[in-house]
Amino acid sequence: MKFFCPMKKLKLLLVLLVVPFFCLSQTKIGGYVLSTNNEPISYANVIFKGSREGTITNENGKFYLESQKKWDTVIVSFLGYKTIEVPLEKRVDFNLTFYLEEESEQLNEVLIVTGKQPKKNNPAIDLLRKIWAHKRKNGLNMFDQYQYDKYEKVEFDLNTIDSALVNSKFFKGMEFVFDQVDTSRVTGKTYLPIFINESVNEVYGDNNLKKKREILKGNKNSGFSNNQFIIDFVNDLYSDFNVYDNYLKFFDKSFVSPLSRTGINTYNYVLADSAYIDNKWCYNIIYYPRRTNELTFKGDFWVSDSTYAIKEINLQASKSANINWVKEIYIEQEFEVLNDSVFLIKRDYFMSDFAFDKKEKSRGVYGKRTTLYDNYKFDIPKEKNFYSEEVFDYDEALYNRDDAFWEQNRLEELNKDEKGIYKMLDTLVTVKKFKRIYNLGSVLASGYVEFDDLNFDYGPIFSTFGYNEVEGLRIRAGGRTYFGPNDMWRLEGFGAYGFKDGRFKYGLSGKWLLDKKNRLIIGGGHRRDVEQIGASLTTSNDVLGRSFASSSLFNTAPNDKLTRINLSTLYVEMEPVKNVVFRWNNDFRKLKSASETFSLDYVDNDSPTGISSEIKQFESSFSVSYYPGRKMTGYGVERYEANDDFPRLFAMVSLGDKGLFDSDFNYTKVQFSYLQPWQLGGLGRLTSTIEA
Repeated sequence: MKFFCPMKKLKLLLVLLVVPFFCLSQTKIGGYVLSTNNEPISYANVIFKGSREGTITNENGKFYLESQKKWDTVIVSFLGYKTIEVPLEKRVDFNLTFYLEEESEQLNEVLIVTGKQPKKNNPAIDLLRKIWAHKRKNGLNMFDQYQYDKYEKVEFDLNTIDSALVNSKFFKGMEFVFDQVDTSRVTGKTYLPIFINESVNEVYGDNNLKKKREILKGNKNSGFSNNQFIIDFVNDLYSDFNVYDNYLKFFDKSFVSPLSRTGINTYNYVLADSAYIDNKWCYNIIYYPRRTNELTFKGDFWVSDSTYAIKEINLQASKSANINWVKEIYIEQEFEVLNDSVFLIKRDYFMSDFAFDKKEKSRGVYGKRTTLYDNYKFDIPKEKNFYSEEVFDYDEALYNRDDAFWEQNRLEELNKDEKGIYKMLDTLVTVKKFKRIYNLGSVLASGYVEFDDLNFDYGPIFSTFGYNEVEGLRIRAGGRTYFGPNDMWRLEGFGAYGFKDGRFKYGLSGKWLLDKKNRLIIGGGHRRDVEQIGASLTTSNDVLGRSFASSSLFNTAPNDKLTRINLSTLYVEMEPVKNVVFRWNNDFRKLKSASETFSLDYVDNDSPTGISSEIKQFESSFSVSYYPGRKMTGYGVERYEANDDFPRLFAMVSLGDKGLFDSDFNYTKVQFSYLQPWQLGGLGRLTSTIEA
């Protein structure tokens, strides 16, 4: 399967939204916590007696809790209410209702009640202020240099599996996949694991230089081992974050961290408990939003009483938070103690629920990332050039590690579900029906129909039909050579016909990557087509660009201001430094109006009539592009952006020469553009653009 454009990211997930049963672990309970007046109690604690396994009710008082162990009693509590202990009659029961009776309590001589909590004389907020004061003295910030091993696994699961789906005709012949169905410990929904990606990295950092480098040691996934786009997409989907930051960014949205300096105005904080954890006395603080419809979390955290460092924290996004296609976000982090004072992250778990419909029983896809950290070392300096990133940094052997490597380097063993994914997909790829579904997904995601025996792709299919006032109905057929996603060369071409103007259009281009290290590319081509010129800085230089004149079958306004273009181009491009691209272009184009309602006429003293309607021009240009923070997918002649949160700077100088190819003008043209995305905390992202 091929996925080529980062804009297809959501399609990659949502194309999986189909599929459903029950696999029991030891103890599973769910239901509601209510007051004696039948009012739901939000953010109440529900915990198995004798353990630290628990959860917090949501805004509607609903909860779900599971454990791999057998428990016979559950404790339900919330400050301001009497704590109750309830024996469990069944190991699995999702219809429980617990009633709490109101009772005022004294904690450190402060009256704690439900609802909004005070900002003054609140011991929880006093602890929060000490966390702010000490956060720069905790973790990796205490050392000049650091290094550690990181193991990460990302899993995708189809969720809300039911018998109707299991028995549907769609899965006839593939029923064996449901042997892997289990139940989420977070949501209580059934799910079917369908994809897993594992990676092992060595991480190095220098706080003085403000530099960081990750070195990949191995990568493995189920079913997509040769698809670098999916691997890079998975890595970018769950970017790293620091829970101490004021805002935590997920899916292009900024949530207020419960440890934020603005948290006092955003969350209610309650000091709920204290206990020894790993021989360290810690306080437990529960937090929940002061208001609905904001990008906030609910949950709790444990904080050390000596270093004021976080020992454990969990965060669950508020149900009222509005995130496109994302119904649920849940995070857990654990920190370990080093030398009795330094707290370092040990384990990070992130789960999200992607779905078209946010109703409780709607089907979706879980995305789960588990990251483990180990073997910390400090104050071992590296040369400054050690942190310089190479333009070409790909070793195919890293994606084909043997089982012995993974047995040695996994920081935790795969569970039953995760082991089953590899086995299931090995079987699934042999099923003809699955192959047909798989190929259909490839066509929808990439836009190309693959002919593997010919090393040729037909497409893009979404450009097959178009309409405009000049051509009328337009039909386009095209294709490209394709031996693999990292081809060193590629040829592309198309032919198109407009039924109204009766003209045939065509284009042909080729490019060749001569040097991987510096990404030295030569390319060229020729195109005869119609185009809406001036739509952007670079459109007219794109030999096979999808014409603005034929991008759609339907338009909100007449599309008749079109130009016939006859373009030939030759270019050389290189990237000697990562994300710094130099390009030298030589173009010759002829432009002529394609419509009676649009004119290119200009005064021409050399013309017999004094007016010319056609422009002939040779142009040579040199451009520099800089993309700090850009991540790319692949290493062949074509690569694709894996992220979009980086600035883009572009500068170009163009020279028109009247003495070549009977051109019409001499000129010098300077162009510049700067695009900058800004993250505005909880307000979202603003993108500013300057063009000149």
